Amino acid sequence: MVSQKVVIKNPTGLHLRPAGILCKEAMQFKARVSFNFRGNSANAKSVLSVLGACVKSGDEIEFVCEGEDEQAALTALVAAVENGLGE
Repeated sequence: MVSQKVVIKNPTGLHLRPAGILCKEAMQFKARVSFNFRGNSANAKSVLSVLGACVKSGDEIEFVCEGEDEQAALTALVAAVENGLGE
């Protein structure tokens, strides 16, 4: 299991479009991918789970990846968030 904290840079947080991009990125990997936010865990492969976390701009989340390609998944997701998730 690997994990890393990252700050959401999108001005509007994780609304539908960036949530969809995040999920699409997470689904490319076999590893179980989730993130922790305010004491709750959300499945990063589920758009509804990501949207339900209500992550806003400037919030810090912690990605947790577990499985055979966990390091590659973590690296890709952190890079996607740092690049603004398409915004």
